[in-house]
Amino acid sequence: MLGSISGRSVLDVGCGNGGKLAELVGEGATAALGVDVSGNFLSAPPPGMEFIRGDLNDLDSMPELSGRTFDRILFLQSLGYARDPVRTLRAARAMLADNGFILLTRTQPVRYAVERAEQNGTSLGEEYFSQASYTYRTGWNEQIALTKPTYTMSDLINVFSAAGLWIETADEPQLSEAARRRYPHKQAWMNKYLGILIFKLRPHHGRGDLSRSCHSG
Repeated sequence: MLGSISGRSVLDVGCGNGGKLAELVGEGATAALGVDVSGNFLSAPPPGMEFIRGDLNDLDSMPELSGRTFDRILFLQSLGYARDPVRTLRAARAMLADNGFILLTRTQPVRYAVERAEQNGTSLGEEYFSQASYTYRTGWNEQIALTKPTYTMSDLINVFSAAGLWIETADEPQLSEAARRRYPHKQAWMNKYLGILIFKLRPHHGRGDLSRSCHSG
């Protein structure tokens, strides 16, 4: 879904240590920039790659991003940390180069509904449509608990629309047959929790101009 990134500029929002971005640079990406609030970046990034320590909630006010555009903007499991996801996506949309797009992944919302139903002794439907926040221990550090707002599929689609984006392609990746045989515990997890969703998002061209003209009129 990312397509060829040779010679393409890439912005990775919520890049972690930048490891994934470094892989893309190795595949030919140029002018690669990673943004993450932790600041715990690779100590020796490859040439053509830079990092900004910053909060994805402030993309539209980072001086380092002012006037810059990118062919690919990535939100790999990071949009869930946005206090106002519409604002964050609008800021990213404004930085897209001509014919650029956003590649965004989110956890399948059914996963959290299943976990909450088991935890609370309720039903899948009750938890899927619940408005209560969900707190859980992270898999990478049991000492850390994350609290996130719940969401449904329609919530995701409505956020994209409100940000002036449309879904060109969506996917729900599955394990290959070979991986299923080699990692049966991973397949069992996928059977229960479904995995992630991947969206390729493009801007509605002219939508912002139409909105401004309506308000001015």
